[in-house]
Amino acid sequence: MRPMARAPLCLPLLAVLTLACLPGCGKYRGPGVIVGARVPETVVARRTSVRVEAGRELASAASVAPAAAPVRQILFGDLHVHTTYSSDAFLMSLPMLQGDGAHPIADACDYARYCSALDFWSINDHAEALTPRSWTDTKESIRQCNALAGDPGNPDMVSFLGWEWTEAGFVREDHYGHKNVILLDTEEDKVPARPIHAGGMGWQFMRQKPNFAMRYLLPLAEFSDRQHYFDFVKFRTDLRAVPLCEEGVDVRELPANCQEIATTPAVLFEKLGQWGFETIVIPHGNTWGLYTPTHSTWHKQLAGGNQDPGKQFLIEIFSGHGNSEEYRSWRPELLDADGEAYCPEPTDDFLPCCWQAGEIIRSRCDDPGSETCGQAVRKARADFIANNLAARTMTLPGTDLAEWLDCGHCRDCYLPAFNYRPSSSVQAAVASTQFEEDGTPRRFRFGFMASSDNHTARPGTGYKEFARFDVTEARGSANETQARRLRSPRSFEEPAVESMRLDLRNPGNIRINLGIADFERQASFFMSGGLIAVHSEGRARGQIWDALEKKEVYGTSGPRILLWFDLINAGPAPRVMGSEVVMLDNPRFRVRTLGSLEQLPGCPEVALDGLSGGRLEKLCRGECFNPGEERRKITRIEVVRVRPQIYAGEPIEDLIEDPWRVFQCSGRGDGCVVEFDDPDYAAQSREVVYYVRAVEEPSLAVNAGNLRCSYDADGNCLEANPCYGDYRSDYDDDCLAPNEERAWSSPIYVRKQ
Repeated sequence: MRPMARAPLCLPLLAVLTLACLPGCGKYRGPGVIVGARVPETVVARRTSVRVEAGRELASAASVAPAAAPVRQILFGDLHVHTTYSSDAFLMSLPMLQGDGAHPIADACDYARYCSALDFWSINDHAEALTPRSWTDTKESIRQCNALAGDPGNPDMVSFLGWEWTEAGFVREDHYGHKNVILLDTEEDKVPARPIHAGGMGWQFMRQKPNFAMRYLLPLAEFSDRQHYFDFVKFRTDLRAVPLCEEGVDVRELPANCQEIATTPAVLFEKLGQWGFETIVIPHGNTWGLYTPTHSTWHKQLAGGNQDPGKQFLIEIFSGHGNSEEYRSWRPELLDADGEAYCPEPTDDFLPCCWQAGEIIRSRCDDPGSETCGQAVRKARADFIANNLAARTMTLPGTDLAEWLDCGHCRDCYLPAFNYRPSSSVQAAVASTQFEEDGTPRRFRFGFMASSDNHTARPGTGYKEFARFDVTEARGSANETQARRLRSPRSFEEPAVESMRLDLRNPGNIRINLGIADFERQASFFMSGGLIAVHSEGRARGQIWDALEKKEVYGTSGPRILLWFDLINAGPAPRVMGSEVVMLDNPRFRVRTLGSLEQLPGCPEVALDGLSGGRLEKLCRGECFNPGEERRKITRIEVVRVRPQIYAGEPIEDLIEDPWRVFQCSGRGDGCVVEFDDPDYAAQSREVVYYVRAVEEPSLAVNAGNLRCSYDADGNCLEANPCYGDYRSDYDDDCLAPNEERAWSSPIYVRKQ
């Protein structure tokens, strides 16, 4: 683990110094200084030509007509990146969570250019934590990064401006999730004067006066690292000083120095419409059980103005928080006839955490078969459901993480998000229909993308699987002493045959407490992150944006897999992924894909020349995107077919066929081409959605084993071995496990009228 600051010896003197220093010791953390200049044009041209020529060769081998051969470039990017201007990222940078200090926007620019070698990226700090000063610095830093990119018509990299709108409701009725807002332009007169956030509990907490522990005890206890805590106090103090914008006023009539709130997507879209700028809104994280209510679904996001298909037409299917693709019929809780939640029994493929809470209590009883014990078991399950989201595993003080086994985990999903919420999955979104009063159906027609959601200013981290504590969000205390400072004292009590209820709805009841059990268990589910790929006419900003708007995009779990998915019998030219097509005949499709290039150790010469050794080591940890000549093998192509609902309440599980078709590939490393049709389409009278997954041969990946359970013959977890984010895990242990990396195409939507 990282070195831990020693406790000071002369506490009275240092206490006086600490008290005397505040509040003037904290410093504003600026945007940093960009060091690396443009990547040489020959290097950029080589990256592009490798992908284009590989596609041409694959098309030739598949006997594709020359007019249908790929002429567009495949460019890779990351549209979900945070710096320490985000409050959660700032927290993770503090010594108490083994952070290594500030990660400003300048770091992200240099990292994207030289560590991960991206073609484009965006900044998406949480809007609720951005002040007028930090928003101004964000805009200027993004402009500087673009200015270094060379010819705007052929830049080495495009940097987009944006923010994250973060909303997490305690109940499904007011939960809308998280959305990244991406802006086309960066000029001062073409971007909003201020970002727009959702308010909510996290924002309320950050606007509170920092508590005594943060202001005095932590700087005193970790005196050599005190400046980090002083800076965090200033960060929060500066945020509290920004007044709220007046409600009901057009955005252009508001002052620049106020915080603007949109509590629903409908209000967010209205405000973005008032600005009138080119904007894309990308939802993400809807299956993340850490803060997604159990029964949340997509239907309310299709109603009441909460969907704007002109702005919200892409969705993040995979990120460093795991996969949000797959639908399942089980639920962590069920509702009775009166709408009251109750705990379901386990099934062959799912263990509800509320159920496991009762089993943990049963294991503590002197007489597990007694009625007294049974009452305690039932109470524990009810208390678990009654507690709020992230607080639920605090229902049982003194519980070891391993005792929860793999509860809440989607056992048969690919690298699933933690405490999975299948009713909010991407497949559920595509299958859902909201019917207006006159029967008019409203549906999402999303394009699929992926990104990192990195919080250390490292866009595109998935190029290599290494440095778990640097490229993922796994964070925790360096030792038990720190853990006791951060976590509730109840966490360290002796196990008792007694559960408890608590309520975190009041922000005043929240302490800085990233050590509660759900956060600790989530450390086993953090991935190195995904990428978005676009089929673009060129490298210019407008060309990339055009590909995004056309949904000619796909996502990968990190590697730069090449993928084409076309409908080939809907006219004289193929219709590409992301298309919406009207046709009567059975559709016929073609898939072409090539595995990613194997990575060589270390960094290429261009990175060594572009950044100094010290900065290269600090940002890249000595490893960069460094492709060799050999490609990984594509082992199979999976086709998913979804038929959206045609009447209210139509069971979604009957509409998602995953996989519908599977095609095995030769596995020679020279790519894979398949064609298939849907013989059932013409006989039906409903819209059908098709997308594909290209799956690579197994390779090792960070946290691919998740909770690393030992299972019995029936698939039950007998023992969990979590990959901790704190002192209980070796800092050099990347928790590597076999993983089948993959790419997800955007769907092709086919209907008869």
